[in-house]
Amino acid sequence: MAEKISFHDQIARNKLKSAVLLSVIFISFLVLGYIISLVLDPSYFFVVMIASIIFSLGYIWYGYYNSHKIALASVRAKPASRTEHRALFHAAESMALASGLPIPKLYVMESEEINAFASGRNPQNAVICFTTGALKKLNKHELEGVVAHEMSHIANYDIRYMTLTAVLVGMVSIIAQIFLRSLWFSSLSNSRERDGKLQIVLILLGILFAILAPIVAQLVSLAISRKREFTADATAVKFTRYPPGLANALKKIKSEHISSREKHRFAKSMAPLFISDPFKRKISGIFSTHPDIDERIKRLERM
Repeated sequence: MAEKISFHDQIARNKLKSAVLLSVIFISFLVLGYIISLVLDPSYFFVVMIASIIFSLGYIWYGYYNSHKIALASVRAKPASRTEHRALFHAAESMALASGLPIPKLYVMESEEINAFASGRNPQNAVICFTTGALKKLNKHELEGVVAHEMSHIANYDIRYMTLTAVLVGMVSIIAQIFLRSLWFSSLSNSRERDGKLQIVLILLGILFAILAPIVAQLVSLAISRKREFTADATAVKFTRYPPGLANALKKIKSEHISSREKHRFAKSMAPLFISDPFKRKISGIFSTHPDIDERIKRLERM
């Protein structure tokens, strides 16, 4: 029999791993900036840094404060009805009591797939949206498990955390693009007096890092997303005190066969928000937005 694991330990470890991964993106940003500063004139690079930070923050600020509106509109969600979706309201009220959070606004979207997502910058502005398929196919304990998972994202401020990640990834990408484009319009040989061979090496190093840094930052962002899913699963157990509820819901999700028509209901940018990848893609490992569903089930069964 597999050794039992503590949901408290799982929460703490995954939060620590997320923080470490976030620091990797920040370090990539600093290293890229340092390398470019060696190649370009420092005053020119300072302007680039400021411009990229302002652009990234402005873009993300809008998305951060309107994330729930954008998400709901993209799936054409409608407010849940207390009479028609009574089980959803009961589950949300129970988990609000268990978590100490305010009851989020509840929405429903048309889809035969079992899925759900949460959005909103803080518990006071949070929303949870369920598919009609989830409300039909999940029993009371499974529905509570999924609600608890989504409320865990709210409790852990995952939207805020992933917004910070997006800001850093955006800044890395913007600076890299500006640097690569500047090579076509500037005479780097005159930017600083130094040995020609050293200058060439620095330029090549700068180009290499400018290409790789955004890719690495995006991969790290995906890794953070996967860790936040594990954390939400463990926090859901903390709220429900009943691991089989969420585990059985994930088993039902795994066994579903979704038509291509259903898959086209959602924008691909929405995929990380859902409890499972709505496109049922065969991508695994470092390129996936979600952890392996079998691994999630195994961890829940050991709690």
